[in-house]
Amino acid sequence: MALPDKMACFTGHRELKEDPELLFHKVLEKTEQLTRQGYVYFAAGGARGFDAIAAQAVLKLKEKYPHIRLILVLPFPQPYVREDGWTREDIQRHEEQKKRASQVIYTRKAYSVGCYYQRDRYLVDFSSVCLCYQYKNTGGTAYTVSYAKEKGRKIIPI
Repeated sequence: MALPDKMACFTGHRELKEDPELLFHKVLEKTEQLTRQGYVYFAAGGARGFDAIAAQAVLKLKEKYPHIRLILVLPFPQPYVREDGWTREDIQRHEEQKKRASQVIYTRKAYSVGCYYQRDRYLVDFSSVCLCYQYKNTGGTAYTVSYAKEKGRKIIPI
């Protein structure tokens, strides 16, 4: 796995309160800044919403910086089978991102209680920076940002 000083992770809500295109460009800008600082590995959690936007931004930047790597850290295979809210377009994007990722890591073989938190901790444990899209203080994103702060990671709000 990547060295933490060369890896950044993303965390954010599935439901977006901001225009997705604007959010994409913000992620693109912050991720490119990190790339210019020497970051090579970018890990996203594979959920719909912010995670999908973050992964798409890394894949876009890969066209300009072919040495960077998208690492998808998924709680288990095919989360869209278990979770509500996935559209056909979301599923297609997810599967395409898995194909284009440099590496796909599953923290569990199947859904189990706590698997999302395990995925979130994995993202933080192997990163030195956490880029976050957080607008509320509850849920998985709040948990991940809190965990990142506890671990002394740099937090970059989007």
